[in-house]
Order: sequence, then structure tokens, then C-alpha cells
Amino acid sequence: MSTLFVLLAAGAGKGQSSWMSLLPLFLILLVFYFFFIMPQTKKSKAQKKFRENLKKGDKIVTIGGIHGKIVEVKEKTVVIEVGTAGTKMTLEKSAVAMDNETIGQK
Repeated sequence: MSTLFVLLAAGAGKGQSSWMSLLPLFLILLVFYFFFIMPQTKKSKAQKKFRENLKKGDKIVTIGGIHGKIVEVKEKTVVIEVGTAGTKMTLEKSAVAMDNETIGQK
């Protein structure tokens, strides 16, 4: 009877060690979530909100580095005026990276 208790105690100790061996993995996943995944989703949401709130007269920078002023806003595109000659370009909203005020803060 006492050997049964010894075997049960040994089995219980083994179960705890397997959970303890998984603890570092869970901690690494938690760190990845808080330092990599969560900030990226926050940035994506802010970028989406920025693109939805574009309006005529905003000064923007495209992902290609072109600076311009919004002349017209459509559902999925924007028309910007580039340079002093009044050249107009039609761009997808997804090509707008930031506004000029954001550049001044950096």
C-alpha cells in the first residue's frame, strides 16, 4: 500500500515539472504579444483611422515620399496637387503614409 502512495507522489511531481517546463514558452509568447503584436495592431488602427479622416486641403506624404496637398477625396482614392506647377496625381488612399505635421514632430 505504501508503494502505491510513493508511485502516486512520483507521478504528481512529474506532472508539475512538465508544466514548469512550459512556463518559459508561455512567458516568451506573452512578451512577444506585448512588445511586438499589440503595438503593431495599434499602429495599424491609427493608420486606418488617419486614412479615413483625410479631407481636402490636408498636406500629406505618400509611401513613395511625394509631398502634396489633397485636392479631392473619393471613396478609395485621393487627388493631390504636387509642386508649384499644379500637377495633379490620383493615388490610392493606402499609398498615403502620413501628414506633414507628423513629419515636423519627428
